[in-house]
Amino acid sequence: MKARALTAAVFAATTLFSAVTYAQAEGQGVNAGGIVLHPGIAGEFGYDSNYFQRSDDEGTPTVQDEPVIDVLRFRLTPSLSLETAAEQPGGAPPKATISASLSASYNEFIPLDSATSDEVRDQRHVSAAAGFNLDVLPKGEYGVDFLANFVRLIEPSNSPDTSNAFDRDTLRFGAGFNWRPGGGLFNWRLGYEGRVTFFEKNAFEAFNNVEHYAKTRGRWRFLPRTALMFDAEYGFINYTNASTQADSNPVRAKVGLNGLITYHMALLAMVGWGASFYEGAGPEYDSLLAQVELKWFLQPKPTLESTSAPVGLSSVAVGFTRDFINSYLANYFTRNRAYLGLDYLIAGRVVVGADVGYSRIDHPASFRGPGLEEDRVDVLGLIEYLVTQSVALTLTGRYDASLGENLIETAPGSGAFDNIEYQRFQIFLGARWFL
Repeated sequence: MKARALTAAVFAATTLFSAVTYAQAEGQGVNAGGIVLHPGIAGEFGYDSNYFQRSDDEGTPTVQDEPVIDVLRFRLTPSLSLETAAEQPGGAPPKATISASLSASYNEFIPLDSATSDEVRDQRHVSAAAGFNLDVLPKGEYGVDFLANFVRLIEPSNSPDTSNAFDRDTLRFGAGFNWRPGGGLFNWRLGYEGRVTFFEKNAFEAFNNVEHYAKTRGRWRFLPRTALMFDAEYGFINYTNASTQADSNPVRAKVGLNGLITYHMALLAMVGWGASFYEGAGPEYDSLLAQVELKWFLQPKPTLESTSAPVGLSSVAVGFTRDFINSYLANYFTRNRAYLGLDYLIAGRVVVGADVGYSRIDHPASFRGPGLEEDRVDVLGLIEYLVTQSVALTLTGRYDASLGENLIETAPGSGAFDNIEYQRFQIFLGARWFL
């Protein structure tokens, strides 16, 4: 098993439920007895310059040559989402709100080199995702919420052999109790979240794990446009099969401020501490956590949102995050990421989104070898044009790179190395229909 390929799976796992997305247009839907259905289907065709995230190591001593393989790709993604209708009889606050989604994506690969034809075509697959959220008494002083999500993620290693792929299924579920005294000026949630990750290939069953988290978060809006916030969690990560990976009890706690400095500018600043508490010998994380974002709204925004960014407002954001993430390569890795983001809506018909990030990744020394430092660049862009109220054309692009030569010994004392440096560019032209 290549160490570089294993690194790729590490980063994919960290973005499983937190991938960068942009708000795309959604139709009016079909109202079916108080539930609004949103069916849709999207098709994309494009180019992937380095599907296996390889480094062209030709000419480098002691490093196995693995030529880069580029492919053409086709994706077809039907989807269905539903939510409770916004309007309630008599204008009364809803007793409960429900949202759910279901999608599957068929991926076909077209080789550009006859020498790799069979290996490339073997990569065809179907990924899937499903989600459910229930919020009981969302406007009341007391309430409860429930969530469940499932993702089937197909992640190749740097080997075309599909038996070495990092395909995995992740189930996430949870519930929480909400307290909102003072008409919502104060909001406190105490909850539980669980995650189960199952690798489909026998070669990686040692990485199967179960996670449990006790979580709490709160917000106190002490000014009309400013709120103090806190966020904390205590976790249990257990590997279910015999594994060289260490179980742990990670702890995170942050406090901060979310507010509108002016009607055009918003600031989110959170700072705290994290510790990993791994069982047995090995390095531990015990250091600062941070999240800072300064956002400029091109049109004035008169109210403060407590959760996600507003849809339909053009904005430019600059930010920085620091966190530690459980790893399959070592106990953990530390990520410091600075980013610049843009969301722009033109005449109600064109959506433009972009996100540019630079990350410093630090893996501590482990049984796999000495510590590893990486510099990563990620660029994501989207342009969507609404042809009609239900049809849109899309152009998406992504660039990822691990900079500099980073060698990892494939096995201690073997004298053979993998170079985890790589560059990958993807571009897709597509169309989608939605209601």
